[in-house]
Amino acid sequence: MSITLYSGCLSLVRKSGVGQAILHQRDMLERIGIEATNKWTETSSAVHINTVFPDSPVAAWFARLRHRKVVYYGHSTMEDFRNSFKGSNLFAPLFKRWIIHCYELGDLVITPTPYSKRVLESYGVKRPIYALSNGVDTDFFAPSLERRTAFRNKYGLSPAEKAVISVGHYIERKGLLDFVELARALPQVRFFWFGYTNLNLVPKRIRTAIQNAPKNLSFPGYVEREELRDAYCGCDLFAFLSNEETEGIVVLEALACGIPALVRDIPVYNGWLADGQSVHKASSLAGFAEKTAAILTGALPDLTASGLRVARERSLDAVGEKLARIYQKENILSAVYLQENSSLAAADTMNTSTCKEGST
Repeated sequence: MSITLYSGCLSLVRKSGVGQAILHQRDMLERIGIEATNKWTETSSAVHINTVFPDSPVAAWFARLRHRKVVYYGHSTMEDFRNSFKGSNLFAPLFKRWIIHCYELGDLVITPTPYSKRVLESYGVKRPIYALSNGVDTDFFAPSLERRTAFRNKYGLSPAEKAVISVGHYIERKGLLDFVELARALPQVRFFWFGYTNLNLVPKRIRTAIQNAPKNLSFPGYVEREELRDAYCGCDLFAFLSNEETEGIVVLEALACGIPALVRDIPVYNGWLADGQSVHKASSLAGFAEKTAAILTGALPDLTASGLRVARERSLDAVGEKLARIYQKENILSAVYLQENSSLAAADTMNTSTCKEGST
């Protein structure tokens, strides 16, 4: 059997978390023995749709005409659309209505966390909704002294210098304004923001913040995942100050590389990232500055081992197995596949608790 990964407008999201999630789906499908294709083949039993562009509903209807199940991935919410691009707050209510329309075209909806599941349920989405992590490639993102050295050599960091990184588009929601001020508050620390957005698409306050950033803050722009992996391994802290997420793949990538993480205390992390256990959390610029300084000096406990465990629990192998259980519950798996995977074939509905709605 195979699964079609609809790739329409993929180029528009390739450099985003959604683009990374699509790559993860391809990888995890192959790990559980299911062919992933971007073609509408006769052996395809379902279609994954990950975007809410105008072509996406057309693809969903086409899949239905071909009697294929539609698995709609709920990456987007009205909440994370706000404070992004010019006019996003004005159009947020219309965006909400549009994504509800898109998600209702699915036979089921998969969204990354219990938090985003609750958000979609609050919209009135009536399709079955499952919370399942986007996962992280723990084979690729892993601790490495060699990669740490490569990053620090490239950016001229001495052994004694501390480096803090963040990753994301140049948008307010990602916490860019606070990150700039955090760098200003700690001039003895080097800061790096990896990612890029055309400045013509963002509000003036974002452009001004970037143009007037302190000298200890660098904007290397978008880099490929190999260089980003070096940055994770080479920094001393990953500070992700985003105000709203449906999961945050970059947090998982950082944790998988065995570095400390500081995140904003927002609901999406409740239940899987605990403050003082796997990550450190704060809610204000003063809190971010205080905890950043304490982490870098060793005044706060080292949580990297527990953070690494969180990432490995969401490896592509682990998430792929849970995805197979969801497929089983939704009658997507072919009889041949079930025969070849006896552990799934033997399991009855009482043994599919790992894929019950709300699981991660």
